[in-house]
Amino acid sequence: MRDLVNLFIAGLDRGANFALIALGLTLVFGTLGVVNFAHGALFMLGALVLLGTRYFFETQFITDTSAAPIKDFLGNEVFPQVSLGEYLLGAGTESWLYQNSLLIAVFVTIIFMALVAWGIERGIIRFFYRRPHAEQILVTFGLAVVLGEVVRALVGASGITMTDMRPAWLTGTFKLGGGYYFGWIAPSFDMEKYRAFLVVIAGAIIAGVFALIQLTRFGMIIRSGMQDRQMVGLLGINIQRRFTLMFILGSVIAGLAGLFYVPTASFSNNLGMEFLVIAFVVVVVGGMGSISGAVLAGFILGIAQTVSSHGAIEALIPGLNKVIIYLVAVVILLTMPRGLLGRRGVMEE
Repeated sequence: MRDLVNLFIAGLDRGANFALIALGLTLVFGTLGVVNFAHGALFMLGALVLLGTRYFFETQFITDTSAAPIKDFLGNEVFPQVSLGEYLLGAGTESWLYQNSLLIAVFVTIIFMALVAWGIERGIIRFFYRRPHAEQILVTFGLAVVLGEVVRALVGASGITMTDMRPAWLTGTFKLGGGYYFGWIAPSFDMEKYRAFLVVIAGAIIAGVFALIQLTRFGMIIRSGMQDRQMVGLLGINIQRRFTLMFILGSVIAGLAGLFYVPTASFSNNLGMEFLVIAFVVVVVGGMGSISGAVLAGFILGIAQTVSSHGAIEALIPGLNKVIIYLVAVVILLTMPRGLLGRRGVMEE
């Protein structure tokens, strides 16, 4: 039982990651009506930003103190040139930046993904808002292939095994539960700090998106534009600009999901395609266009995959963790064809 509870807790961070990438995808579909097959590539770009940020700090902000001094033509000893970070910020500061490159990459990712998403939406997506879904799939899938090949050219075909990119204060574990309550000793469980951090961050992003869509004037206009785009335009509201902002928001969330996924994983140009499939499974299981359904399905499938990875279950049914999300999807869709929280009429024409 303790192992199962630990697996459930560990599954929360995988579920949070699934929920984040599905949230970005369903935002774009639910508000713009665009089936975006390039969403996995945007997830991959967020991971690439973290890799680039870490590499930049490692090469430009760390001084090689092991290098021996050299002598100039006068015979004076000249020590190796200090790093850019030490030159600009002083000794010691560059080490802090390197250790906390994950947090710095969050801000870099938000800016970078916003610019990339704006370029994609203005250059390609806006021409396909009212086109058939088949055409949207073709053009966005082609975009995903192009982005994948660009990443392949940058990092190579074999991928990169990344060193642990978590800050020191996010390494290790802490006790969850425990204590003596009303004559009963509650069990305690270990949880990794980074897993807890990811769950908290994902929860904050999800709550922020729900508040934006349901509680603000901007969200009210977006929901109105989804129902009757022409009428909103006749009221003098630039709904196109707001749709662009929603595409940017969905892309930024996808990039952040990729950034938080890779600190202890490997990176390759296939990462986008792998998570594109997972994202669409989560969205379909949750219900096409349903934000709350995507979040719920993300956590269900993430926890199911983690629990199925338990040693006893793996020994009983080898490889179950690789197909469990598809098995769960089949069961749910057989019993609820529109998904967990799907709406009538969405992609049913």
